[in-house]
Amino acid sequence: MELPSTKPYLLRAIWEWCCDNGFTPYIAVQVDGRTRVPREFISDGQIVLNIGPDASNKLHIGNDFIEFQARFGGVARQISVPVQQVSAIYSRENGAGMAFEIDAEPAEGEAGEAEPVSDGTDGDAPPEPPRPEPGRPKLQRIK
Repeated sequence: MELPSTKPYLLRAIWEWCCDNGFTPYIAVQVDGRTRVPREFISDGQIVLNIGPDASNKLHIGNDFIEFQARFGGVARQISVPVQQVSAIYSRENGAGMAFEIDAEPAEGEAGEAEPVSDGTDGDAPPEPPRPEPGRPKLQRIK
């Protein structure tokens, strides 16, 4: 019988340590086919996500997936990250945290390819969403 992984327990512990000490917990994720994140923010097959209480909603760090809602460019998105694809969790303020090795076996898709968050429509390949404009968000009233 194979022992269960300690990784999800360590992730939860370091997340709690960061929050208890007023730090902002970030995770670095190697994107694969099961990782549901906004594609426009992936760089070199990786994405760094703020999972602090102020940046995430309905955060659940389970034994298999980290799931939460977050805003990207003012748009709420549902995020789902396989725990085995998390390469590090650390504090933004001082870098304290822990790094993990990623298994070399790609699951459903090739490493570096992510499925965008589903918008409920079927199609071959969804178009890549535009990058948000830099600067302060703006609200426009339409009559």
